Amino acid sequence: MGQQEKVSTSLAGAVSEDISASLAPVDAELARRYPGDPGTRQPVHTVYVPGDAFDAGTIRSWGDQALAALDEHAPDAATLARVLGLPDDLAEPVYSRVRAKLEREPVEDLRVDFEDGYHGRDEDADAARAARLVSEAYAGGTAAPYTGIRMKCMEVAVRDRGIRTTDVFLTGLMEHGGLPGGLVLTLPKVTYPQQVTAFVRLLEAFERTHGLDAGRIGFEIQIETSQAILAADGTATVARMIDAAEGRATGLHYGTFDYSACLGVSAAHQASDHPAADYAKAIMQVAAAGTGVRVSDGSTNVLPVGGTDHVHEAWRLHYGLTRRALARAYYQGWDMHPGHLPTRYAAVFAFYREGMEAAAARLAAYVSRTEGDIMDEPATAKALSGYLLRGLDCGALDDAEVARLTGLTRAELDAFARPRRGDLTATAQ
Repeated sequence: MGQQEKVSTSLAGAVSEDISASLAPVDAELARRYPGDPGTRQPVHTVYVPGDAFDAGTIRSWGDQALAALDEHAPDAATLARVLGLPDDLAEPVYSRVRAKLEREPVEDLRVDFEDGYHGRDEDADAARAARLVSEAYAGGTAAPYTGIRMKCMEVAVRDRGIRTTDVFLTGLMEHGGLPGGLVLTLPKVTYPQQVTAFVRLLEAFERTHGLDAGRIGFEIQIETSQAILAADGTATVARMIDAAEGRATGLHYGTFDYSACLGVSAAHQASDHPAADYAKAIMQVAAAGTGVRVSDGSTNVLPVGGTDHVHEAWRLHYGLTRRALARAYYQGWDMHPGHLPTRYAAVFAFYREGMEAAAARLAAYVSRTEGDIMDEPATAKALSGYLLRGLDCGALDDAEVARLTGLTRAELDAFARPRRGDLTATAQ
């Protein structure tokens, strides 16, 4: 055993103590502003259904229509694989999981729409009915994991209507058993942080009225205007919006068509892969990083309807856009039609299944510190675990196969994916 090296220092302990004391406010600010991922499931999509069209059978109807589209236009795994360019080894696993998903849980996140998609004549009645149906669905176990409404925005022309619809819907939920755990509200067309603050005040008032815990009701912010990305003074408005939400913001949703139109992009080129869309989402992503606020991509308005040739073309477009978004870490998007569900799940399932073995092997090697051709950092282990957990949450992967490949339990994966603040730095040292 070698001689122990002598260690000397020059600074008194008081120096470290003084530095720590001076940085205490920064430590507190970091913990407040950047708490990290909330550790909850993120849905792979959001489905919007007009408030006047929503009924008790909406979710099952979307699933049945999606299955019918598969039966008509891709009745077997080989056909779907040929349309989408899936490799042979993924064709059957993806196809069978898509069909099972459409039968079991066709919609992961449902938004009853009282904004652009709403054309009803009695918004009060439709909002009250939506509250009753949502409550009954949760009580009966038929609800989507996440459900809520998109109300009108806080601009002066529709502000009072949006406030009233929010009140009617939330009050209806309280009257029918209380707020469900999967409740999600979406505030559209936000341009100024003050509009976010105003919505926070509205929710605070509702919580006080009903004796709810402060902060019980969160909401998503929909980014649909250029001013929501870049303010007149050159600052990133969306970052200020997250702060203005006072911890209530759960997501940032990109509005493909309103945002594109705001910038003057012609209708033929309004798409989620347009350079203007990429810029906006990159700003959203950086602003949200570490805050616990998730970013969602937008949608495509090319519907897979009509003849088989057109359906296949629309499916290829939607599949490609979804895969593109996943590669850019936008793990959620919008689906506007039941025919989009097969390619949403095909893209998501293929994304996780094709990378499962490599991700699991890298994570297992990291855990055992086995040498390989890639040297991973703690932050990469976090990303690998998060990747596998998302695959498990949506049904792309099975608990047994992930446990077999990684040697880790679900709880252990969670611990790697959502470390406490400072854990990654401490591990890296």
